[in-house]
Amino acid sequence: MVTLQTNLCYLRALEPEDLDFIYQIENDETVWEISQTITPYSRFLIKEYLENAHKDIFEVKQQRFVICTFKDEPVGLIDVFDFDVKNKRAGVGVLIYGEENIGKGYGTDALKMVVNYCFKHLDLHQIYCNISEDNLPSKKLFESKNFKPIGLKKDWIYSNGTYKNEYLYQLINHVH
Repeated sequence: MVTLQTNLCYLRALEPEDLDFIYQIENDETVWEISQTITPYSRFLIKEYLENAHKDIFEVKQQRFVICTFKDEPVGLIDVFDFDVKNKRAGVGVLIYGEENIGKGYGTDALKMVVNYCFKHLDLHQIYCNISEDNLPSKKLFESKNFKPIGLKKDWIYSNGTYKNEYLYQLINHVH
């Protein structure tokens, strides 16, 4: 079984050619709440980031994949972060970028691939994610892949002058 490919899309490592795509996403204020960003990123900083993106997940504790169509068009990103070798866990976050790409199954397939990657290749025991209480599409996506809500963090995210609650979701690998 190929871990990082489905019939719809595939995941790949970041490339220098992703500069414009990453620049666009990182500087789009509509996604700042999800990424917990509060300032824009320069092309210079993103170029430096891409130059170091080849580093191993065991060294930098994170891995970012580009979600691509089979026409080699990037449609989003999926991140494995807070990689914890000792406790065999990591966080995961997915972003499908562009209204034309939302609802086409890219997020579902990307999450399926990353879950398989984390359990098969990284030998993780569990994966978690944080989802704003009002982000119904993300809740639906993660629940469809058997992530369970295990806690509610009250007033966790400050956005547009108000506080929002955030759910902590968890998926345990019961194969261990």
